[in-house]
This record gives sequence, structure tokens and C-alpha cells, in this order.
Amino acid sequence: MFGSIGMPELIIIFVIALIVFGPRKLPELGRSLGRSLTEFKRASNDLRNTLEEEIRVEETPPPEPEKPKAAEPAQVPESGNTGA
Repeated sequence: MFGSIGMPELIIIFVIALIVFGPRKLPELGRSLGRSLTEFKRASNDLRNTLEEEIRVEETPPPEPEKPKAAEPAQVPESGNTGA
């Protein structure tokens, strides 16, 4: 859970924290530490999601530009009389 920190080490850390901060400050300190960890996790998840989205956008090929359509031939009005 904590890597190489075992139960005896955790008890020693708790006792030192109890001596340094006192029994009344310890719950407040724990709450603020929990809030800080939660905010850090939220920020790191937001950063990870943003990076993944940017990578996804860069990997998608750009849409092909539309090819110009060939102009249709102009219609010449037919006239029976050429005037000559």
C-alpha cells in the first residue's frame, strides 16, 4: 500500500505527528491533507484527459478538401434562322 513503509514505521510517524501537532490539530491536518490529495488527483486527471484528447485530435487525418467540380458545358440556344 505504501511501498516499503510497514506498520511500525506508520505508527512512529503517527506518534511524531501527534507530538508535533497535538491531538486537537491532527484531525484538521488530516482533512486538509485529504482535500489536497483529492485536488491533486483531479488536476492530474484533467491534465491526462486533455493530453489524450490532443493526441487523439493530432492522430485523426484531416478531412480531404473537396475537389472542384468540372464546369458544365454552356448551352447554346438553337435558332432556326441564321439570318443569312
